[in-house]
Amino acid sequence: MFQSTRPRRSALYTPGSNLRALEKGKTLPADVLIMDLEDAVAPEAKRDARIQVVNAVKAGGYGAREVVIRVNGLNTPWGYGDLAAVAEAGAAAILIPKVESVETVRQAETVLVANGAPEDLALWCMMETPRAMLNVEEIAGSSRRVQCFVMGTSDLTKDLHAVHTRDRLPLVTSLGLCMLAARAYGLAILDGVHLDLDDDAGFEAACRQGAEMGFDGKTLIHPKTIAAANTAFAPAPAEVEWSRRIIAAHADAVAGGRGIVVLDGKLIENLHVLNARRIVELAEAIAAREGGDGAR
Repeated sequence: MFQSTRPRRSALYTPGSNLRALEKGKTLPADVLIMDLEDAVAPEAKRDARIQVVNAVKAGGYGAREVVIRVNGLNTPWGYGDLAAVAEAGAAAILIPKVESVETVRQAETVLVANGAPEDLALWCMMETPRAMLNVEEIAGSSRRVQCFVMGTSDLTKDLHAVHTRDRLPLVTSLGLCMLAARAYGLAILDGVHLDLDDDAGFEAACRQGAEMGFDGKTLIHPKTIAAANTAFAPAPAEVEWSRRIIAAHADAVAGGRGIVVLDGKLIENLHVLNARRIVELAEAIAAREGGDGAR
């Protein structure tokens, strides 16, 4: 099972056809840059965008930021060419759109491997259709390369004939199904985009909701939202301090031959220690990134 405390608080979609945006990504404090060949690129610009993205990734300069390339689907005129071109580009992961079945994952993986994809190239899956929700567990376990779910809440809302609401109640079932499968199979999972760039309060509310539900971060469509996402999906200082106290108290209890301990009136068991370690590791990874040459 794949497990990682790598920070993925903010994942910014960057149009592959926009060279200036690809360059600007090297300076932004996003944890993840998703270089997009799909929705953000017009049909007549897709082949040029593919070349531009591959060249940008090969050139590097993105520091600790996790570089992901979203390709077009294999059922489009550009899908096979995208996968063949990006297989050896050097991205951390390839994001496959509209994954609805095991076959979608395996077909993409077959093309990537045939074109020289390295063993550590991960597959991320866009979860954005009702069929994907019904097949989510099979998709999660379809390949060892599958390491992350990315919610496509805009397309999903459309297909459900639902309405975008502040509380996102129409999407709760779908979000929950994907969260369950992701955690059961040790995958990361990113929340969908917030479309109204003028609704700062709504965006912050969506980030808080996503963090409360357990998402690792949020996909973004504008750099101005990076800071708020980074804050919302990072452990608060008080939470980190409490986690350190839990770890220390439990260690003392074990050293004294006790399996449980009471800390500030709260019973501490092994399950609390495991979660505390995850929080501390994530906080340390964020601190290391922001203190180095990565996304600052």
